[in-house]
Amino acid sequence: MKNKNIQLEDYFDETLKSIEEIINSTIIDENIKSLLQGGKRLRSLLAQLSFKACTLGKEKPAHYQKVLETSVSIELAHGASLVHDDIIDNDVVRRGKPAFHAKEGVGKALLLGHKMLASGFDIALSHSKEAAKLYVDSWDEVISGEIYEVDFNKKNSFKNTKFFQKEKFFEDYNKIIDFKTAGLFSSACEAGALAADMSGDILKVFSSYGREIGFAYQLADDLVDLMNGEMIESVVLPLLGRLENKSHFGVLKKREIRKMFARNEDKIKSYYIDEIKKHVSKAEELSRSDVISGSVYKDLLGQAPEYIINRMLREINLTVYSL
Repeated sequence: MKNKNIQLEDYFDETLKSIEEIINSTIIDENIKSLLQGGKRLRSLLAQLSFKACTLGKEKPAHYQKVLETSVSIELAHGASLVHDDIIDNDVVRRGKPAFHAKEGVGKALLLGHKMLASGFDIALSHSKEAAKLYVDSWDEVISGEIYEVDFNKKNSFKNTKFFQKEKFFEDYNKIIDFKTAGLFSSACEAGALAADMSGDILKVFSSYGREIGFAYQLADDLVDLMNGEMIESVVLPLLGRLENKSHFGVLKKREIRKMFARNEDKIKSYYIDEIKKHVSKAEELSRSDVISGSVYKDLLGQAPEYIINRMLREINLTVYSL
């Protein structure tokens, strides 16, 4: 792609084609290939954009092809996390198709998830020790978030929640997002910069940039689910408790909760949009860092946060603009 006058959507579309090609040519296992179908590839797209922002688009073709393998590693790790999530949450549908564990059983799903993680690590290790360490550290963070979420969901389920600390809820909620979702976005952007042979402060900038986008993305994803009528058990009651200034609910039926939700819908939207804007603005600010050299790709870094979030929110006819 020529460097002049690149539009972000065009850049993502063309890069996505390259990512799909490398996934299809690298992954042999048909079960894994099937599991990776249908993803948005946002983490991989941001990894490639981060790489280009570091090389200014002047890397050699062979170097770029090698870096595309990073996207395979990212998608394998993300795919494994989804396989495990579906088991933990007992979700039987994933991307419009039966979840793997629903078709093939929990045992096989767990083993396939482990295989995906091992394959992703093998790719990272083939690139550098630094890439391998980033991969392991990122997965450790995701697992910590998963464990924290299991405990969080148990504590805040419809059946168990009668009393809760409103401020503690938001502290826990943010921690889960930070570990589970934001962490993978962070490592993807850092991996792109690392693949461009960056070191020091610029790696921290890209890591923070990805984390802010990941945080905004998960908030947007949760908002879409809530507005589409999905009662996220561990979120709904504490959220309503904050908005109605209550720390206690008796046993409520779902129709009663839905009525409360409808009564507070505008406030819920406002809360989420305000929080999303904060993270989008932080990501945009990081994209303007002086440690990143000026280029068309640096400009695209600045456009990406708002673009990604608004594509998510258009499902519920909402749009955010940075602060």
